[in-house]
Amino acid sequence: MKQMTRREMLKTSTILGAGALFLPSGILVQGQSPNEKLDIAFVGLGNQGNYQLSNLGRMANEVNVAALCDVDDVVAGKAYENNPSAKKFYDFRQMFDEMEKSIDAVAISTPDHTHYHPTMQALRAGKHVYLEKPMARTVQECRNIIDTAAEMGVATQLGCQRHAIQNMHRVVELVKTGAVGDVTEVHSWIGGNRGMPEIPTATTAPPETLKWDIWLGPCPKDWKYSVSKNINPNGNTIGTHAPYWWRFWWDFGTGETGNWACHILDIPYWALDLKYPVKVSSSGPEVDADRTPREMHIVYDYPARGDLPPVKLYWSHTSRAACFDKFDIPRNIQNKEGQNVNANTLFVGTKGMLLTGFDRHVLLPQDKFADFEYPTPFIPASPGFHREWVNACKGGAPATCNFAYTGPMAESAILGNTAYRSGHKTFDWDAEKMIAKDCPEVQTALKPEFRQGWVY
Repeated sequence: MKQMTRREMLKTSTILGAGALFLPSGILVQGQSPNEKLDIAFVGLGNQGNYQLSNLGRMANEVNVAALCDVDDVVAGKAYENNPSAKKFYDFRQMFDEMEKSIDAVAISTPDHTHYHPTMQALRAGKHVYLEKPMARTVQECRNIIDTAAEMGVATQLGCQRHAIQNMHRVVELVKTGAVGDVTEVHSWIGGNRGMPEIPTATTAPPETLKWDIWLGPCPKDWKYSVSKNINPNGNTIGTHAPYWWRFWWDFGTGETGNWACHILDIPYWALDLKYPVKVSSSGPEVDADRTPREMHIVYDYPARGDLPPVKLYWSHTSRAACFDKFDIPRNIQNKEGQNVNANTLFVGTKGMLLTGFDRHVLLPQDKFADFEYPTPFIPASPGFHREWVNACKGGAPATCNFAYTGPMAESAILGNTAYRSGHKTFDWDAEKMIAKDCPEVQTALKPEFRQGWVY
């Protein structure tokens, strides 16, 4: 391992800020005593909700599962069975009414359209928040969450748990120390063609175990419950929207970009100190008013950051990432250990390229980097993604994916969705003022619409 030069050390001086341990100056995390148990309420107990519950619940000496909230008794059944002493709710608003003073933190893992309200209620009450990606459905919702979290000084963590994978640490170190030179172009993508789900031809009564009206939450359209068969790979008839396929309907989800961008864009955001783009352009198939697309492409332009040059970031939801052909890279490329890279990101620099996935990477051209000496690792291993948040709640260092870092990334991902949905728009973006210049279609779509009774 080679030692870093003083110049390289200066270039990495923000490493423990961008993706690791920081909040804006003047903001301190208000935490519990390290010896006190955290009383945590869990809102949303589906796949990701159970994942949070499992990881946090195993810290039994430090965490108490105080409340469980879900609209579906079947989905929540396992959580209820394993935590019989926790108080149970269907509606998070009732939960806060009854338990606001007796809970310290909230873990929220609901569908995207119901991220905003429980998160804002928790933040305004001074509760620590763990929130599933992509933060929220609209740009304005994301910005409100970011600003309120900073104002309240609570411990936050967005569910970008791959941030803790050590390969990502090594990749960030390579970029930060100049292994591929100055990076001016990045390609990131999620594969597959999920989207445009089957349109139901009839509605039916929801199961008695599902509180459908509460599940709809702030959605302004009065969707009726329905079932579909073709969307399930097993051929079983399941709900068109609940419990899973909501993510491919614009009123409830954010498509594959919302599903994956906060995981994948975490790599270039961290490595290149990215925050807000200054220009956004979008392309893809014809926009469907209700359903997310099977393919979509966004180009973000980021300004210079200190001595780092401007960057053009290409994000795609596509079954065939174009950068492999553009740079003549084999699609089944392997690293030195003979392992498939399973890539989702390509850094293009003045001295070479770095192709990476979550778990493996390769420097290109491979013959040029055959004898490359890696820098001494300087990003510390995570104690555990959920452990980071618990430590922060108790007054320790902020968690690595706190909202100050992940908020701009999530907001930018949703801004890409907005550009596409507004008609494949291209516009300059003033992030500070939240203005899409000369693009009224995007400007109007930045803010959400809620049905009566749901406050903004």
